[in-house]
Amino acid sequence: MLAGAVDKPSQMLHLIDQIQHLGIDYHFEHEVVEQLEQIHKSYSQLHLEDFKVDDLHMVALIFQLLQQQGYNVSSEIFNKFKDSEGNFRESLVTNARGLLSLYEACHLRCHSDSILDEALPFATTHLESIDESKVSTSLAKQVSHALEQPLRKGLSRLEARHYIPLYQEEPSHDEVLLALAKLDFNLLQEQHQKELGEITRFINFM
Repeated sequence: MLAGAVDKPSQMLHLIDQIQHLGIDYHFEHEVVEQLEQIHKSYSQLHLEDFKVDDLHMVALIFQLLQQQGYNVSSEIFNKFKDSEGNFRESLVTNARGLLSLYEACHLRCHSDSILDEALPFATTHLESIDESKVSTSLAKQVSHALEQPLRKGLSRLEARHYIPLYQEEPSHDEVLLALAKLDFNLLQEQHQKELGEITRFINFM
């Protein structure tokens, strides 16, 4: 299903990111693993200096998804967004989507990663000062939530509950994915309520 839904690697990355946020990625576990393996192979064949992607959001997304899958991706890919003095470029401060992705990527950094250790306060400071009138309501809410609790530190079910209505607000949302996410969340919630009821009855019986 995933492979037939998009034409480009960038679209595949966005799709995987969306289904993970929606909490339905476990339905596509084999396909996600397969697609990320292909993306990693393609990425690995390029030298860092030849890595042509200049979109901060896309680079951070590649880093996030591959790191989460267990691949070791060097944070040196973010050096392309620094100026001649070694500081992250000021032109990035208005790129809310890119800053949010960089911020989330920082929470997947390895110990003593100087590049992402530097990137975290940079991303945090500028996310906190974003002019919400210049970004979509959905993105503004995502930024606010991420600053309170990065995605990696949250529980997938709770994160899905928060993200589903935000995804629905996005003009480009996929109606099929949205419907599946809502159905999946409600079914799992019903199942958990039944299990909780059985545990309560068992405790009361004891």
